[in-house]
Amino acid sequence: MPKAPGSLGAMSVDVLPGSESFSHGGGPFGVLVLHGFTGHPGSMRSLAERCAAVGYSVELPRLPGHGTSVEDMITTTWEDWLKVAEESFDELAVRCGSVAVVGLSMGGGLAARVAELRSVAGCVLINPLVKAPPSEMVEGVDALIAGGMAGFEGSYDATPLAPLRSLFAGVATVSENLSNITAPSLVLVSREDHVITWDRADEFVERVKGPVERVWLEDSYHVATMDNEQALVETLTLDFLARVFA
Repeated sequence: MPKAPGSLGAMSVDVLPGSESFSHGGGPFGVLVLHGFTGHPGSMRSLAERCAAVGYSVELPRLPGHGTSVEDMITTTWEDWLKVAEESFDELAVRCGSVAVVGLSMGGGLAARVAELRSVAGCVLINPLVKAPPSEMVEGVDALIAGGMAGFEGSYDATPLAPLRSLFAGVATVSENLSNITAPSLVLVSREDHVITWDRADEFVERVKGPVERVWLEDSYHVATMDNEQALVETLTLDFLARVFA
């Protein structure tokens, strides 16, 4: 089965309504926005549009295997998702003098990895997956999925096992290299996150070299960009971006 492309891919696939990539050509400051595992750009579109509305150039790619079907996702891996994230960042960097990264959940992990590998203006991580789960969870991933684990954002009715294992391996690499991040970071963490229960970005706050502000969200679950504090998440993000681009 061929791999589903992201915004920079080749062959076409049937994309679910509302799952399309978003791109906006704005001014000299760029923002790369990344969605989460088994999710799609719809979870981040409002935030991306708010960034575009204030004049930023924005790329919100649909990551390979997302926003289509579980079958389409089965052959994709962390490397595929990271490749699209890096290419989207590089495309923005060509036309913008400064680029920040914003990510939700796995998108936060991808954004952190981009920040480890590229020179970014700043990072906004929303309930980010930046620490691998406990070993017993990795070892028991088959049992978790059999028990009804429906994905980090719940857009699919099942979670492909191989991509999930790939995700955990990729996040382990992110965790190992956090000290390479020197840009300012804003981390938004839901007090009650029903998906990522093993980390509240503590390791990120402790290990990155750049300044970090962590804000607790008191009335949001995991997908905070679409929850009760959506407006707050967007306002905090825009305020942070205005500071790092100043």
